[in-house]
Amino acid sequence: MTARLLLQLASLLGGLGVAIGAFGAHGLRDMLTKSGRFDTFETAVRYQFYHVLALLVIGALWTARPELRALGTTAWLWIGGIVVFSGSLYALCFTGITKLGAVAPIGGLLLIAGWISLLLAVREL
Repeated sequence: MTARLLLQLASLLGGLGVAIGAFGAHGLRDMLTKSGRFDTFETAVRYQFYHVLALLVIGALWTARPELRALGTTAWLWIGGIVVFSGSLYALCFTGITKLGAVAPIGGLLLIAGWISLLLAVREL
């Protein structure tokens, strides 16, 4: 991964977050509220955005300090975490398949691992 690719992926995930969030909040609010899954949906969107913002920050840091190659590991862990954590919660909300909720903790572990990876990556600063 490169800083450029990271910033492009963060931009893509940010745009998707806006689109998915708006679609859920406006187009599917009644369905999500009736199913009792609106809070779950909001959690998925919120965690996606937290980590998109964090990806943008490490992309900027990596641009300034290209020798910090370990930031690529952090980025992949967070991207995987967004896809697995938020993705499984989105799928749960839209399909009602409750077993998908069991996948979310794997995504959460990827997000946590990304934060640990960042801790290790910036030791060199």
